[in-house]
This record gives sequence, C-alpha cells and structure tokens, in this order.
Amino acid sequence: MSDVRVLCLHGYHGSGAILRDQMESLSHSLPAGIEFVHVDAPSLATGDFGWWHEGFDGWERTRDWAVDLVRAGPRFDGIFGFSQGAALAGLLTTLQESEGAPPEFRFDFAVMVGGFTSDLPQHTDLLRHRLTTPSVHVIGRSDVIVPRKDSLRLADRFADPLIIEHPGGHIVPGHRAVAGPIADFVAAQKEAAP
Repeated sequence: MSDVRVLCLHGYHGSGAILRDQMESLSHSLPAGIEFVHVDAPSLATGDFGWWHEGFDGWERTRDWAVDLVRAGPRFDGIFGFSQGAALAGLLTTLQESEGAPPEFRFDFAVMVGGFTSDLPQHTDLLRHRLTTPSVHVIGRSDVIVPRKDSLRLADRFADPLIIEHPGGHIVPGHRAVAGPIADFVAAQKEAAP
C-alpha cells in the first residue's frame, strides 16, 4: 500500500500508458511511497482521443465519469494532469470546491503540468472564486503548445499556487529542479492531511 495515491490525467491524443511513459523520469526522481494511478479518458474506449474537444465539448461526460471514479474509491490524495489533463485537474478542483460537490469527491492537492484554464460561460459558476486546494503548476518557458501565459492564468485561479518553471517545452520534466519542489510539496500535503 502506498503512502500517497495520485490520480493521473493524460493530455489530448494521449492515454494513461502514454502519460506513464511521459512521467517516468519525474516518477523516478520522487520518493518511494507515491502510487500514480494512470487512467484513460472515458472516450478512448470508443476510439476518441481526448477528455473533450473544441469548446469543452464532452466536458460533462468527463466530469460525471471523474466524479464516479473518485467516489468509488479507494481514495485519491491528489490529482496530477498534463496538458488537457492539467486543465481537467483544474476544473475538477473547482468542482470539488463548489457548492453541492459530493463529500466523497475530495483530493488534497493538485499538480498541473503545461495546463490551461477555461473562459467559457458554461464554467463561469465554477470559476467565481480563487481555489484554496494546494497546487503546483509546472510551466515550460519554451512551450509552444500551451504558452506560458495560459499556464500562468490557470495558476492564477488558485489562492496560493506553487509555480515551477523550466526552460523546456511541452513535457513532463523529471530533473531535480522540478522533482525536488514537487517532492517537498507532496510531503507537506501528506503531513497536513487529517
């Protein structure tokens, strides 16, 4: 049994297996005791390739699937997302902090790599306040897929985000300059958990 269990959400055109490979360097740089649970978007079973499409089309299907997954247990301590998965992690964080969220739909922290946020009217109610869930935002200064400014806008949705920048592009970096602060962050969240 692991000390910390983290739900991992892949990017567009990705899968749980692809994200596992993308995270390999980072996973090996983090301390033992973290179980990363890599899942596929519910649409992958039908030959689709994302959590949603242009205009967040499919968001409701993904939202309902994620709520069911988290509620079914066992408990996830945190959520990790890359690219579109990071945007999803941000939206799921807003969902858990919204009125009427199921009490068993909880995680203590979020880590988002190369993420972005929604400005669509359908998400206005979710995005009315700064999020209090502790968060890490990993941003590539050379990212041309999700520009730095878009990742910073996602980080700005959170009250006290930890922002880690690296010189690379749209990747999950595993070098010590990124892994060290993430390891310290996860350890602090584990200590603070009830």
